[in-house]
Amino acid sequence: MSDTAETPVRLRQVLAQMPDYKPGKPAAAPAGVTAYKLSSNENPYGPLPSVLSAIDDAAASVNRYPDMAVTALTQRLARALDVPAECIATGTGSVAVLAQIVNAACDAGDEVVFAWRSFEAYPIVTQLAGATPVMVGLDEQARHRLDAMFAAITDRTRVVLVCTPNNPTGPCVHQAELEAFLDKVPNDVIVVVDEAYVEFVRDPDAVRGLDVWRHRPNVVVLRTFSKAYGLAGLRIGYAVAHPQVAAALRKTATPFGVNSIAQAAAIASLDAFDELNERVETLVAERDRVVRALADQGWKLPQSDANFVWFPLGADSTSFSQACEEAGLMVRQYGDDGVRVTIGEPEANSRLVEVAGRFGAR
Repeated sequence: MSDTAETPVRLRQVLAQMPDYKPGKPAAAPAGVTAYKLSSNENPYGPLPSVLSAIDDAAASVNRYPDMAVTALTQRLARALDVPAECIATGTGSVAVLAQIVNAACDAGDEVVFAWRSFEAYPIVTQLAGATPVMVGLDEQARHRLDAMFAAITDRTRVVLVCTPNNPTGPCVHQAELEAFLDKVPNDVIVVVDEAYVEFVRDPDAVRGLDVWRHRPNVVVLRTFSKAYGLAGLRIGYAVAHPQVAAALRKTATPFGVNSIAQAAAIASLDAFDELNERVETLVAERDRVVRALADQGWKLPQSDANFVWFPLGADSTSFSQACEEAGLMVRQYGDDGVRVTIGEPEANSRLVEVAGRFGAR
């Protein structure tokens, strides 16, 4: 038997430099206290009966490979979004489609520009592709600084990521400012408009990703079924891109990655959108209730158009996170930058307001 300690295998050096993706903590609470998971931006509501029925039906054929072309879902999305089917590419969650984009566009040493702090998978997928992440700090309202992001573009830039609403801080990018930004960006640079939380947006000035995409060949719109549609456990997302780019994304996808159950559930969810949208409206109303209550307490938080709120607490982040956990609320701390809290069940949201009141506004 060989001594593996003396003969280590060779792994990519970049792995030692990359941060690990940290999932939200599972629900846990002291004895006698109901626990709520508010750490992963999940939809707190389970699948609709019609979606569960579609899942049950699809489960009967899991001995067969799924349709690798994801044909039925692609056609259904094309009808729902009023886009050509050839412009849609799917993957195992929007984060996987994001990786497909970066892998399709970047060679070693190329650059990907994005705001920071933003979605924590951005630097991971960038470095895995051999590219270099270029992070541009947010402004004082936790919003994208698009002028600074444009200034960060070089001749090695291949992709720019615009997360709107921004995860984990909440504000959305506005249509006019994105159009002005795109007017300056070189046409051969892909600009990804990451709209994972688009269904929760109520800002009338917010980006309308598909409207931008229709007249910008270098724009890709990224969306997911994980949040508003409540299918996080089935891992399915998609991009809307112009045909050349969409074809490249399909080439970089894992073969048979989108399983047959996920495809059936996504189609059933699109068919039941009106019913699902009632849940979205409920979550938006809860978000607004929480935001008003926190403002009444004196909290000054960034405007959120997503299904979460951001507490930019700096050095107080750990103590606030601990206060939440002691009350049975699992939240998502980002070092000393702040704490993100998902809008969940009404009882959980009310408890958050109580904890924040006791903690004291910052």
